[in-house]
Amino acid sequence: MGHKPSKTGGGEDLPKTTLFQKEPNGIIYRIPALIYLRHSGTFLAFAEKRTSSRDCDAKLLVMRKGVQSDDGSVQWLSSEELSSACLPDHRSMNPCPVFEKNTSTLFLFFVCILGNTSEQWQIHTGKNKTRLCYISSGDDGHNWSEVEDLTDSVLEQVICKWATFAVGPGHGVQLENGRLIIPAYAYYTPYRCFSFPIPLSVHPRALTIYSADLGKTWQVGKMLLKKSCECEMAEIIDHEGRSHLYCNARHFGGYRREALSENSGVCFDKPRTAPELVEQPRGCQGSVIGFPAPEFLPSEDPESKACEASLVSPDTQTWLLFMHPTSAHSRRDMGVYLNRSPLHSRGWDRPRIVFGGPSGYSDLAYNRDNDRFSCVMECGKESELEQIAFMSFSLQEVMQANRKLC
Repeated sequence: MGHKPSKTGGGEDLPKTTLFQKEPNGIIYRIPALIYLRHSGTFLAFAEKRTSSRDCDAKLLVMRKGVQSDDGSVQWLSSEELSSACLPDHRSMNPCPVFEKNTSTLFLFFVCILGNTSEQWQIHTGKNKTRLCYISSGDDGHNWSEVEDLTDSVLEQVICKWATFAVGPGHGVQLENGRLIIPAYAYYTPYRCFSFPIPLSVHPRALTIYSADLGKTWQVGKMLLKKSCECEMAEIIDHEGRSHLYCNARHFGGYRREALSENSGVCFDKPRTAPELVEQPRGCQGSVIGFPAPEFLPSEDPESKACEASLVSPDTQTWLLFMHPTSAHSRRDMGVYLNRSPLHSRGWDRPRIVFGGPSGYSDLAYNRDNDRFSCVMECGKESELEQIAFMSFSLQEVMQANRKLC
């Protein structure tokens, strides 16, 4: 099936293509991730295959491959089950892909949880049953390696303080200095009594799993200093060429949590809330991506370009796009927020609603060759668990909701 770039403007829903859909036998697909491989013009979309909506009923990871044509349409191949992305007697969850450009290696990180052990059981008992794993591919996902379990080698020094942990979900990032970043979070247990966590003391905190040697070895960064959960990260390059790693994390206080790292993800500065980025009462995963700031803002009106050009951020070479349900009350009305000044604490524009209806987890990708964004998202008519859909849009379509200052 194909998907052509949208010409839709205003507040209308953008066209979408269903990649994974709830089946009559109860099988559902959740937790999408997306990566665009520029050298081959290929999208890879990942998800969890579950026998019900419950986290405990996740089974394995699936993938669909989409090939982009010259006219911008994407032809999607059939779904594949990733049989090597698993450990015996464990369920695989939270797909998190990242591409290493120097060796042309695609890494797919995920976590494996023993049997049907729940996250809450691990939090209450302080007994971790989760493993940090990845598979890799040197041919854009045609073939995959056997699973690599990094838990003992990478997390040995810290996991005794964690009740449980996970990666992403959503994409990782390779920084300009070559470092690979896998966003992650852990439920930190600061106090224990007779080996059990003190009730109400265990909270999630975001962190990085990173590699400074092109994926040969991996290390764990320091946790954010405040509560923060599922997260994604993006690199911001300022006009002096300095790198800043931006973290955007799920939070339970009504707004998203943000933080910056000046040392490529080893540690982050003091986290802050983002008052422009609304969070639902129980929170929801969101996606963020960085992209080169345009020389001038897109416009169909030549006379307005001079005015709009003044809006280009003077302090960074990078802008950010963030995707998340925009309702303050429930998971619905998926929107994208633009940040033209991402090193400032209040740089987010109002959201452009791309899907008006139930919507949940999502992941963004950017294609610099045609200057378009793509995403996968959970969405549906009655519930966000009905399908995972693919959508593409331009920066101009995002900004049609935000003609401000001029």
